[in-house]
Amino acid sequence: MSLYAAQKFLYDLNRDAAVQRRYREDKDALLAAYDLDDEERAAIRDGDIGKLYVLGCNGQLLMHFAPLLGIPWADYLEAMRDGVRKYGPVRAGIYAMTTGTNEKVAGV
Repeated sequence: MSLYAAQKFLYDLNRDAAVQRRYREDKDALLAAYDLDDEERAAIRDGDIGKLYVLGCNGQLLMHFAPLLGIPWADYLEAMRDGVRKYGPVRAGIYAMTTGTNEKVAGV
């Protein structure tokens, strides 16, 4: 997995109006410029906050990506919870769930 590239993309998207414009106009061309794996690319293209969270993307990066997608704060928080329920524990990054089971994190 290329977690660094996914987070770098989100960082750039969150802070650069030109990247935001390219994201709206030609997502695939923009995403091709980053060393993303297929799972990351699809999650970004689909705006799947929950999947990106489970892949290990930092919540502070995701919390700025969500409004770009038109996702309200409460729905953003629920999307992360849904991601854990749907895809399993966070796999990498600072939120990696290294102990417990999915049953224990269902109340995240």
